[in-house]
Amino acid sequence: MIRLEPFERDPVRRRLAHCHDLDDLRRVARRRTPRAVFDYVDGGADDEISMAANVEAFHRWRFTPRSLNDVSSADTATRLFDRPAALPLVLAPTGYTRMMHPVGEPAVARVAARRGVPYTLSTVGTTSVEDLAATAGHPDLWFQLYVWKDRKTSWELVERAAAAGYRVLEVTVDTAVSGHRGRDVRNGLTIPPSLTVRTVLDLGSRPGYWTRMLRSPGLEFANLTGANGVPGSVTMENMADQFGPVTWEDIAELRRRWSGPLVVKGPVGPDDARRAVDAGVDGLHLSNHGGRQLDRLMPPIDTLPDVRAAIGDDVCVLVDSGIRHGADLAVAVALGADAGAIGRAYLYGLMAGGIRGVDRALELLTAQFTRTLQLLGVSSVQELRAHGPELLRREPR
Repeated sequence: MIRLEPFERDPVRRRLAHCHDLDDLRRVARRRTPRAVFDYVDGGADDEISMAANVEAFHRWRFTPRSLNDVSSADTATRLFDRPAALPLVLAPTGYTRMMHPVGEPAVARVAARRGVPYTLSTVGTTSVEDLAATAGHPDLWFQLYVWKDRKTSWELVERAAAAGYRVLEVTVDTAVSGHRGRDVRNGLTIPPSLTVRTVLDLGSRPGYWTRMLRSPGLEFANLTGANGVPGSVTMENMADQFGPVTWEDIAELRRRWSGPLVVKGPVGPDDARRAVDAGVDGLHLSNHGGRQLDRLMPPIDTLPDVRAAIGDDVCVLVDSGIRHGADLAVAVALGADAGAIGRAYLYGLMAGGIRGVDRALELLTAQFTRTLQLLGVSSVQELRAHGPELLRREPR
């Protein structure tokens, strides 16, 4: 007997109920968000070769499961810097988050807290370190630092993060100059959005977005209000002009100033990984900025085995850029990562349905990862890591 699905009155719940993977969330986000805003999230640098290669690199791995094991349940929990996490996953820092939806960083952090995974606030977030700590209710907040040409601004941000109770400091090292993001340049994207004729027409076609933004406080670089040399409204092209190249001397200075776990985030190879560990760094976050900085970079997942071999098993290694499914997360752990990190994945959910969209994104990833563990014949993250080499084969190009 065919039974009609009952009509769901709540439009957000109705939309999200029909999102069965992150691609579905992306499609909804694209429909509901102005082109310039969606392209800021969805786009990459130059020809977007790195961005496409990041996803493709995960898809080249094939599973070789273990059979006849009891996988009636799977334990997805792990530990990151001596704290429990419900999933080997970190929500990576994203800039201008309230531009995607006015609930912004606090909503994302609340979902992360509820799901038991760390959340990382960006230096160029739209919520300050103090406000997020006061409102998110998250026991494991991380802070991502861009090192500024004015080092005084950088050290003040580190002090503020420590005073607000952030546990882990990530320093991003691949923004000596800004990547060329063609979509943003063509769209004329600024903070706040420039109301060109094209932008007005685009906003007019999405009244829900426009209404939410008008009812919300204005966008600003909340951590940088009044900072030296930071203009009130900058283009995505010249924002990184405020950043300075990060040097080994800066890493040493940060190690002196930050007593908690210190992580270097960027396209780090084996040699630099060893040097970073020797300099007192506690973790490495392998990342090519989601393909948004230097184009034609190797996907971080492809550098992971060599980095892990170079530094051994005792240093925490995270990897991002290209994770779109729980199976990608399983590949990362099997190759030696302690956790994966996502940015676009949860922003698609945020644009599609606010805080409930973020929760839907994490719900999907959790279910996919759990199912992948069971179908691989392993019952825990630790077992996946231990048997990783025998569970994977790489498909030739």
